[in-house]
Amino acid sequence: MAGSLSVLSDESLLSRIDRRLYGLEKVMAFVAGAAVLGLMFLAVISVGGRNLFNAPLPGYVDWMELTMPLIAFLGISYAMRDGGHIRMDILIGQLRGRPLWAAEFVTTLVTLALIALLIWGSWAHFDRSFDCARPLCSADSTIDIGMPLWPAKIIVPICFSVLALRLVLQLWGYARAFAEGTDQPIAVPLVKSAAELAAEEAEHVQGADDGETTR
Repeated sequence: MAGSLSVLSDESLLSRIDRRLYGLEKVMAFVAGAAVLGLMFLAVISVGGRNLFNAPLPGYVDWMELTMPLIAFLGISYAMRDGGHIRMDILIGQLRGRPLWAAEFVTTLVTLALIALLIWGSWAHFDRSFDCARPLCSADSTIDIGMPLWPAKIIVPICFSVLALRLVLQLWGYARAFAEGTDQPIAVPLVKSAAELAAEEAEHVQGADDGETTR
């Protein structure tokens, strides 16, 4: 269940680091959204040029290839912080207190191990593409207009590294919650029940209806 999650803050070191990192994550998510918008404009220009002037945008597919990592990876840490990823919490959703934080710690630790492997693999993929002995420091390029691929490839390990830092902060938060036995941990997404999500959605819809009535 993805759900609508909340993240609590205080004046602790963990919370301050969390808020600083969240600022970076929001910028990265904004860039991902801008990349989507940019591709939409390129599509309009390419299709319009083809239909009106029989001259589509040169290298449109190449631009799509280079932009995909921006769209696919820049927002993953932002979604992790806010709990936007899909979760299968049939079992974990039944836990409360320390058992819940222990389970979340273990699953987050496994995720961090996987991300560490992905960072290693994606960096190796970038390294094979980056060669300053060649023009534009590129060992490979796009097929149509010959744009270097390494700028797109380096985005992946960078985004995974930010995600790894987010996971480390969440491990810290879950360990702190386990040690304190609190129900209100800091800097981790708090999963809301189906009833709470339904109540929030009903409140949101009610607020929208009230706004329409006022207008």
